[in-house]
Amino acid sequence: MNRPRMTQAASGLLRALVDRAGTNRNRILLSDWTTIDWHSLTFSGEKHRAGLVFSGSEAAARASEWAAGLEKAEFDLGPSAFLAEIAIVAPPQAREDGSVLLELEALTIEG
Repeated sequence: MNRPRMTQAASGLLRALVDRAGTNRNRILLSDWTTIDWHSLTFSGEKHRAGLVFSGSEAAARASEWAAGLEKAEFDLGPSAFLAEIAIVAPPQAREDGSVLLELEALTIEG
């Protein structure tokens, strides 16, 4: 089966993650994105893994502010999916250019 490069749930999640940055959204770059199908006995959905790079002179502060409370945040992914869980899976990684990489995982369930 041919799959779109980014599913509707993945696209909605990415949009919500970038929107979380507010006016600093132009300082977030997507460095990596993987989506795989996920199923339980009662639900179907997708597991997503993302790498987001925060750039600029205050990248570490921006990344920390963005990540604060992420696990409890609510995201609107559109009518086809909802966010079941999300978590930062590795400590923030400072890069040579001053940017900061955050890696996260999320589970979306078909709505």
